[in-house]
Amino acid sequence: MREYHYRWEFNLESSPAQLWPLVADTNRFNRDTGVPTLEAVSLPNISKNARRRMRLSAFGIPVEWEEQPFEWVRPHRFGVVRRYSKGPMSELRVRVELEPRAKPEGESQTGTKLTYEVWAKPKNILGSIAIPIQIGLISARNFQRTLRNYDRLARHGLTAAIESKSVEFVSGGRERLLALSEKMIGLGSDSEIVALLVDFIENADEFALARIRPYELARQWNQARRDVLQTCLCATRAGILDLQWNLICPMCRGGGSTDSLKDVASSVHCPGCNIDFKVNFEQSIELTFRPNPAIREAETEMFCVGGPQVTPHIAAQQLLAVGARRSIDVELDEGRYRLRTMALPGWQHLRVTPDGTCVHTLQATPASWPSEEIEIGKCSQLQFENASEDEQLFILERTAWNDDAATAAEVTALQVFRDLFASEALRPGEQISVGTLTVLFTDLKNSTRLYREIGDATAFGHVMNHFDVLKQVIAEENGALVKTIGDAVMAVFRQPASALKAMLHAQQRLASPQNGGQQLTLKAGLHTGPCIAVTLNERLDYFGSTVNLAARLEGQSTGNDVVISSVVYSDPAVRELLSEPQNGITATRFEIPLKGFDEERFELWRIARSEVS
Repeated sequence: MREYHYRWEFNLESSPAQLWPLVADTNRFNRDTGVPTLEAVSLPNISKNARRRMRLSAFGIPVEWEEQPFEWVRPHRFGVVRRYSKGPMSELRVRVELEPRAKPEGESQTGTKLTYEVWAKPKNILGSIAIPIQIGLISARNFQRTLRNYDRLARHGLTAAIESKSVEFVSGGRERLLALSEKMIGLGSDSEIVALLVDFIENADEFALARIRPYELARQWNQARRDVLQTCLCATRAGILDLQWNLICPMCRGGGSTDSLKDVASSVHCPGCNIDFKVNFEQSIELTFRPNPAIREAETEMFCVGGPQVTPHIAAQQLLAVGARRSIDVELDEGRYRLRTMALPGWQHLRVTPDGTCVHTLQATPASWPSEEIEIGKCSQLQFENASEDEQLFILERTAWNDDAATAAEVTALQVFRDLFASEALRPGEQISVGTLTVLFTDLKNSTRLYREIGDATAFGHVMNHFDVLKQVIAEENGALVKTIGDAVMAVFRQPASALKAMLHAQQRLASPQNGGQQLTLKAGLHTGPCIAVTLNERLDYFGSTVNLAARLEGQSTGNDVVISSVVYSDPAVRELLSEPQNGITATRFEIPLKGFDEERFELWRIARSEVS
């Protein structure tokens, strides 16, 4: 039977880069254009190179197919091939191209010529009747309506489609949302960000609400990332949102989700990539949110499992048969990338620079990839060559972590998170890397004498007040107080300079208290390095050599100074802080062996403000 071919062209006002996040989100696009929901079929030996077997029901007719992996070059084209085992079609091919359109006179930006092509091969007479009606008439009309709507959204900088129909809240949900948001504002939350969040929950579609990323919203709203994250955390505590922890595979960046850190294991299996990977807080776990079910349901149905926007870090993906070659033109941001295939171990390291070479041949062979890093230009022509003995799916991806991800390492090191979600901790006995943290230990100097001189009750009050000062300055510098140990404190920060500034400020306040309070002398030590997260006394805690060394450094402090390791001292932001004359900071180098480290001599630095040293 003859194959049907349809081609539609749309002249749109938005650029390809603006339209891509919407058009390439095939799950949303299929829903918006009327495609029925589908489900995955669990059958063995069908996952080679990300192939999937799917099925749906259309007008009571069961349809089942094997779907090849999507192929794309971001942000200019993508396509997919489906071969059917059940239903009225035998094969369907889709290809979408987004080309820059010459800027019309009077317009300020370049638009897009979007070409949508479909090739459909019927299997029987029913297919010959259904294809012209379903694709030629109904789909064509739905494509035009959906793409015009996406163009409007893209012009306004939106990447989450807005519901065209009325949003359905659960019974009393909207009233509950408004009442709780007013309560949040009354408790001190930023009224502008709360209003933006309420508007988003009221109008965004279910796909956007099912995985709310605070940093992505901050970029769209032009608000500070930390302020939006804090508002989402407070909204969760208020009952507007629920938090969820997304597990991120290091290859495909996909994964499941869980409602609590207690359900996170240190080792996870990714069925799509067929690999086991070790979980860490820095790159494997992202905090996202969704509406509380008492406000609005955000359960999403599945309309497509592939598509470029499922893995936005992948710039290009191409499927090549044995011996095949293919050239693609790519537009890449500066930074590091890697080229790999799903079936071969390892990868080729690439670095995009303004002066990189613009033409390269990259070959996949049964042997290992070359170890050297190749420099390529931002606009390059890459030729992929499959010199292996099997079909290969070539994947060109950014290696940097997504800038819009609020990682578990960052979130759990914030005071507001620890205050609002004290019970969020790992399963007892579980140990997970959190990457690099700056660990702080403090202790009050001569606190025993203080208790003896002014009495236990009065001294205890001063100690409690000093805890309040420490907690405040730690939170102001985006750190988190982990625990108190007698008169001592342990805290963590993501940035060494933030930790140092917090301690210098705290020492200044404690040494010169307001209203004639008791002067206190604070000792402090800082070290930066890898840490392990554990649960201790039902709270999230940290251990490892970094923690042990930081505790030893506090013991070397004489009071009103901060003893820092050479790692902290070498941090560029710390060096800048120390070098600015207006800060009045002195840094004195010394060497000393530390107990518990085989008497190894460490290079340390004693940091103090000149007026209190």
